[in-house]
Amino acid sequence: MRIIHIKSIYRAGRLNAYRSDIIVLEKPMKKTILALIALMLVVVFAAISQTPPAHKHQVVLQMNVDNTDSWNQLFGNVQNLQQVFGADKIQIEVVAYGKGLSLLLKTNSAFEERMKKAIASGVVLAACQNTMRIRKVTTEDLFPFASQVDSGVSELVRKQEAGWSYIRAGE
Repeated sequence: MRIIHIKSIYRAGRLNAYRSDIIVLEKPMKKTILALIALMLVVVFAAISQTPPAHKHQVVLQMNVDNTDSWNQLFGNVQNLQQVFGADKIQIEVVAYGKGLSLLLKTNSAFEERMKKAIASGVVLAACQNTMRIRKVTTEDLFPFASQVDSGVSELVRKQEAGWSYIRAGE
């Protein structure tokens, strides 16, 4: 085994080192290579630190049924999703339109506490303005925590196009 200095390889004009040879770098080249390695490490760590956080699940649920059994199933589904994924790791929006708009009316006092609990955990309960207009329902007729969307079915389409998972709740 021979020890070859990089300087002597360049003087010869060709690489005369074999696999068993040890190549010793001259000091200026050693500093350059160490500087490049340090720069690459900085770039790698910078890239890693800008990695986005873990995926947040997004689910949109359709509710177009005026039926307490369906509403119980809806809130059961919401609770199950939050338990499995963690309430802070999932976005849930319930879109109520057609007959399902009755869920968000102030006259539905039986579900008010469950809806408040869902809202407090980050769930969005959205009423369809098209259905409101057709059924002559005003904003004052809805619970104050209910949000509104221009069109229930359009909201479902927009969410699915944005990558949200879709669930048809109820019957």
